[in-house]
Amino acid sequence: MNNIKKITVALISILIIIPLMGIGYVYFKLNSIYDKEEAKQINTTIEESEKNKKNGITNILLVGVDGNNMEKGNRSDAMMIATIDEKNNDIRITSLARDTYVDIEGYSTEKLTHAYAYEGASLLINTIKNNFGIDVDKYVAVSFESFEKIIDILGGVEINVSEKEVSQINGVSNSGIQTLNGSQALAYSRIRYIDSAYERDNRQRTVIEALYNKFANGSSDNIMEIANEVLRYTKTNMAPLEIVSIANKAIKIKDTDFDQVEFPFEEARKDNNISEKGWVIEWDKDYNKDKLNKFIYDYANYKKSYNN
Repeated sequence: MNNIKKITVALISILIIIPLMGIGYVYFKLNSIYDKEEAKQINTTIEESEKNKKNGITNILLVGVDGNNMEKGNRSDAMMIATIDEKNNDIRITSLARDTYVDIEGYSTEKLTHAYAYEGASLLINTIKNNFGIDVDKYVAVSFESFEKIIDILGGVEINVSEKEVSQINGVSNSGIQTLNGSQALAYSRIRYIDSAYERDNRQRTVIEALYNKFANGSSDNIMEIANEVLRYTKTNMAPLEIVSIANKAIKIKDTDFDQVEFPFEEARKDNNISEKGWVIEWDKDYNKDKLNKFIYDYANYKKSYNN
């Protein structure tokens, strides 16, 4: 199974499903996924809080865990930062390549995906802060179990399938806009060998956006069923009322076309085979950090600077 499930669950369930459920039931369910011990390990400085508040930014790390156990010991197979930008009425997604070569405190230089396996979400967040200069203090970790079922409950998601992707998805014979069921959406999100891991990450973001739009434009008939499925395999450091507050922010924005990037950026990264580490992604730190900070905190200037 794939990473997409987890991230999907995080974005949809936490940001969309929750506000549509009864308050008492919501609190009970959300409290069951609240990891108080992990929350104590993740601290935000006053400077970080002020920076995010000044810019109207809420950053949430969405973590897809390789396995059903969301404690340390399993790698974070997929990682994305969901940025809710209230000032610009915008939601943005940053994929963090799992093989990015970073300094992990206490463990020397390793692939980013290893941080979660070593010590869980707190070390992963600390690694992101120290290496990328991004203020993230909230996370949602999701396992694989629920992805296919959620898609099927929703009646599938619409994806624009290219000609070269058709052969990779069972039951799909034509290119263009297709309604994919759960297993097909999972297969789509896992496609890699016809192009690259970077394109796979892009497909994952495409499925997330499709799910978001399905919730935003649909009814709440299946909300309880989906929420129960989602929350069985979810873990977060956000308390129930904080989740509800952030979910309401996301819903009010009503952004149906997410701005998306892959980090490190294509023009300032390279793949390299390092002895005992395997294939890793090396990256120009100054360029990548500057561009990522603009994308998250200063989007207007990001578009001007990088012609987007």
